[in-house]
Parts: sequence; C-alpha cells; structure tokens
Amino acid sequence: MMPHRPSDAEPTSGTAQASQPGLPLVSMLLIAYRQADSVGAAIAGALAQTYSPLEIVISDDASGDGTWAAIRAAVAGYAGPHRLLLNRNPVNLGIGAHLSRLVALSNGELLFVAAGDDVSLPQRCARTVEAWLAQGRRPDLIASALIDIDVGGAGRGLIQPADLACWRSAADWSARPPHVIGAGQAWTRRLFERFGPLPAGTVAEDLILVFRAIVSGGAITLTEPLVQYRRGGLSRRRRALRASDVGARLASNASHSLVELPCLLRDAALAGVSADVAPRLQAQLAREQHVAAQLAPASLAARWRRLWGDRAVPRLFRWRIFVYAACPWLLAPGFALKRVLLRHSQRPED
Repeated sequence: MMPHRPSDAEPTSGTAQASQPGLPLVSMLLIAYRQADSVGAAIAGALAQTYSPLEIVISDDASGDGTWAAIRAAVAGYAGPHRLLLNRNPVNLGIGAHLSRLVALSNGELLFVAAGDDVSLPQRCARTVEAWLAQGRRPDLIASALIDIDVGGAGRGLIQPADLACWRSAADWSARPPHVIGAGQAWTRRLFERFGPLPAGTVAEDLILVFRAIVSGGAITLTEPLVQYRRGGLSRRRRALRASDVGARLASNASHSLVELPCLLRDAALAGVSADVAPRLQAQLAREQHVAAQLAPASLAARWRRLWGDRAVPRLFRWRIFVYAACPWLLAPGFALKRVLLRHSQRPED
C-alpha cells in the first residue's frame, strides 16, 4: 500500500474538472531538482496537455537554488482545465523516493513521469491514454519515442527506445534487458499497489518499472515522439578524462545498483519469477558489491585479499577494478593522451 499523502502539499489554482465518461483520471508527476532555467518550459508542456481529466503534481526536491521560485512563477495565474498540486520537499529525497512521494500525492490511474529539463508535447497524455484504452487498460507501462534536444532546445533527431511489446516474460527480460528511457514513460498505479514504492537511493527507476510491467500486465512502446528529451542536463554522462573520474563513476553506479538490484530480486520473488532472473541479478549484485568494496577507503592488503577472494566475480573484471582502486597511476598516460586528443579535436581549424 502507498503511504497517505503528506500534509504539506499545496493545491493551486485551476478549473475543477468534471469526469468525462469512459476517460480515466491521469496524473503527470513533474519532478525538478536544480533546474531553474528549464523547469518553466517543462511546466508549460504539462499545462498545454490536451487531455482531460488530468492532474499535474509539480515538485521541487529541495533544490536550494531558484527552482522553487521558477515553479511558482510558471504556474502563477493559471486558470486552465487541469488540477495543479505543488510540493516542495524539505530535504532531498533523490529520484526514486521523490517519485514514490508524488505517486502517494496523486490520484490518477495512469501516471506520467516528467523531468524538470524535458518538455512533454501537448498530445502526450491523449495519445498514451488512447493506446492504453485500445489495449483494454492491460499494459502496465507505455513508453514513447522522444525528440532529442540539446541544452538550448535545438532538435537533434529522434530517440526510439526498445519495442517493449517484444518482451513478454521475465525470461525475455533476463536474456536481453531492453533499452529504455524513463522520460517517455507512463505507468499504471497498479504497479505501485502491487510492488510498493521505489526504495530510497533508486536512480534507474525506469529499469525497475519496466521489469515490474513485463512480469505484470506487460509494456508497449509508441513510435510517435511525445517528449522533448533534453541532453546535457543533470542526467548527462560526463566525459571521463582521468582515472579518478572513472573510479568515481564506478563507485556512484555501484551505490545505486546496491539499492536497485535487491529491489529487482524482491520484485521477482513477489511476481514468482525468481528462477528466471535471480542468477543474472545475483551475478550483477556480486560485481557491484566488489566494486563498492574495492573503491571504498581500504588498505592495499585488504584490496589485494578481495582481488583474490571474490571468486564469484570474473577475474578480468576484478583486475580492472583493482587497478582503478589501488594503482590508478598506471592509467595516467592513457588518460593524458585522451585529454590531448580532446583538446586537439576542439581546436578551431585555421
């Protein structure tokens, strides 16, 4: 069961909506963190949705910059058809816990995720609900294609995630996990009622929810692009120019994986599909545990013992992590060359 809605959420202006026969109430969950420059466009995309009945929950995850003021400015004077609810977390919750809180605040049968640096196209909710109803409300997740945009909003082409209808079972997922992008997803409330909230520390919420959907009512992907997906924001992958950059990325990824992989194992047990996915997930978990232990502060002797002791982890992988943890200086010449080549590639031509 989802927790009761917190009492500090703030309803705002908006014309009350009468329920339309046959159309479900849906919710757009717009999460923002340190996105003062882009959240206004994200909110404008949410307010422009042509679908009704729609509630929009807009939440700032304790940004500490001008994001909350930008949110208030973007909704000031709104008198359109959608119900708005504003929320500001007193402390930073992170992606998974933040989304789970907004699920508890919302009421829709279908839940659309929206990030503070992306823009939903006006027809996003309408097209998604139309596809969901055409399938008898069976799918538990509907993804869509996306329009790739840069930091300034210029288009860079289309992004087409995996056709999720091809994944029909946990065995399919285990054999070849699909490529997914959470910014274009909508989920049923059923997924949260069955499996519970996402654990604190979750970053790859899209991977978890796709797995939950595949082992439940299924998932589909719409080929029509319905979201402008902004590259270069908080979610961008920064170029690693030093061994320490790679080590920090490996450690960060491991910290999230040590939350997400046990969650997937619990979800698989709840769905009765552990036999299909547990070997893969447990092998991944062993690797991430190894990474976290090796990159944590430790003596050289302790790292050496773990290098030879973690036999469940592939040998070459253990050696790679050992070098990053114990002797990154061995990699310094290669990264120095990488920096030189990068500077050369960015130099204006004569």
